[in-house]
Amino acid sequence: MLIKMNFIPFIVCAASCLLAQPLRAQSPAPQTWDLPHATAVKDAGPRSYRFSVIYYTADRVGEIIHRQRLTADYTRGLPNGEVEWRNVTDTQVDGATAPFPATPKRDYMEGFRYQLNANTMAPDFFKSFPPTAVMERNLVWDTGMFELFGQNYFDQLKLNQPLHIDSGQDVAMPAIGTFHNSDVVLEWVGRSQRNGQDCALIDYHAFFNPVSINMGGMTMKARSDYWGQIWVSLATKQIEYATLQEEVNGEIKLPGQDTPQLLDVFRIGTFEPVTVTNSVTATTSATSTVTNSTAVAN
Repeated sequence: MLIKMNFIPFIVCAASCLLAQPLRAQSPAPQTWDLPHATAVKDAGPRSYRFSVIYYTADRVGEIIHRQRLTADYTRGLPNGEVEWRNVTDTQVDGATAPFPATPKRDYMEGFRYQLNANTMAPDFFKSFPPTAVMERNLVWDTGMFELFGQNYFDQLKLNQPLHIDSGQDVAMPAIGTFHNSDVVLEWVGRSQRNGQDCALIDYHAFFNPVSINMGGMTMKARSDYWGQIWVSLATKQIEYATLQEEVNGEIKLPGQDTPQLLDVFRIGTFEPVTVTNSVTATTSATSTVTNSTAVAN
């Protein structure tokens, strides 16, 4: 918030004092920030990202019972506006500390391509996926979320002002169930540095979202809370880094069970570029410098 100072001259009682004092230089006007408007994402050729997500299943007191890790490489900027997935793995292990075992790639996602603006909620979009590949579908949906939240709202975001989008929206997940976004909120909170790029730092969150799943004899009714941050280049509008946290609490009933059991799953995801400008494939530095947004208001 910019603070405008109003000066009231004390004409009668202070005139002589003012004349006797040297004039002070005026303070510079507070700096204002705006995001670039009416600009498109600049794809200067293929750009790849590494997406890694770990799901933690815990009991009521926080003891981790099971972990599931997915990793994948996502590339955008391909000819004809296509994107592609490769090197997708899904591995699981019990307990909090046991190492993840080696696991083969998901063949059905190796070279999986589609148009960037494709409808990923269409009933036949995942026709090559096994019906139980829910986490793999999440990779596609989450990446679309990062790009939507980070790249499509520059014209509407104002510094430190929450922007409410998609409130009360039902999302039908074909052959899986329904997700209800109660209130998705974006907020541009400041500037940052990632991978040598000046970035807008955007927070997002959506709490108290009902989710219902019915597939393969398994039913689940739960609540989802998710949040994270997205670093978006001010020069190109490319995503330079993104995070995702989500907790799902509810009840699940597996095939053959008469009584539902409690469910508590927490997941943490990171999304970062792996292709740099000199064509050397390596994960870019995760270090960043963040400018506190409150400093802008001073």
